[in-house]
Amino acid sequence: MSDLRLATLGPLLIADAPAKAAATLALDAALPVDAAAVIDEPAGIPGRPQRPRLVAHTSLKPPPLNTPAGVAALVHAIAHIELNAIDLALDICWRFPGMPEAFYRDWLRIAQEEATHFTLLRDHLLTLGFDYGDFDAHNALWDMAERTKHDLLARIALVPRTLEARGLDASPGVRAKLVGAGDRQAGAILDVILRDEIGHVAAGNRWYRFLCEQRGLDPVATYADLARRHQAPRLRAPFNLEARRAAGFDEAELAALASQR
Repeated sequence: MSDLRLATLGPLLIADAPAKAAATLALDAALPVDAAAVIDEPAGIPGRPQRPRLVAHTSLKPPPLNTPAGVAALVHAIAHIELNAIDLALDICWRFPGMPEAFYRDWLRIAQEEATHFTLLRDHLLTLGFDYGDFDAHNALWDMAERTKHDLLARIALVPRTLEARGLDASPGVRAKLVGAGDRQAGAILDVILRDEIGHVAAGNRWYRFLCEQRGLDPVATYADLARRHQAPRLRAPFNLEARRAAGFDEAELAALASQR
């Protein structure tokens, strides 16, 4: 395939999770970019395996963390987030025309890093005696993608800058739980993920500000409006302020965040 944006549709449509990750990693980052092309949406986005079963977030009842199945269920939940993150990064590449070439190359890089994360977690699950699909999961991340599919500004505001940024906040606590349960390898994988996710959220901040400036919008007020309009989850403390600053949130944004407590 001769265009990077079109090429991202290949792995996005793959249902098998490990195959999706492998196909994403195999994408050629040097492909040319046709930023102006308007691509018709094919059926089947995103490709999804038959398992895990997707249920409401409130219906998830993982086993206790002091059991092997409980540790595996938590690793599985993170793997599910990373699989969704692959699809989200691929989807933003093909779906939204008219951005600078660097935008599409940023999101391909992010998709490939998410694919690495998923592969690390899935391989670790196998060592625990489980596999991806063995536990129920939810569809909240892709639900937000559907809600923002017609507005790039909303997509960037509410996926990398909201849902992925929540991952920055949650990471220290989740890591502590896994290490406390004796799974140091999972803790090491989360260290890799946190390092990379700071960069992913930073890309979201960079392109969000680019679009706000292009449209003459105030970033803080616009974010509040988008979050309300698209029913984004309310962000709750504790916030990982160090990671958020490293990801490019400025002090005005952090102050607005603190006011939600």
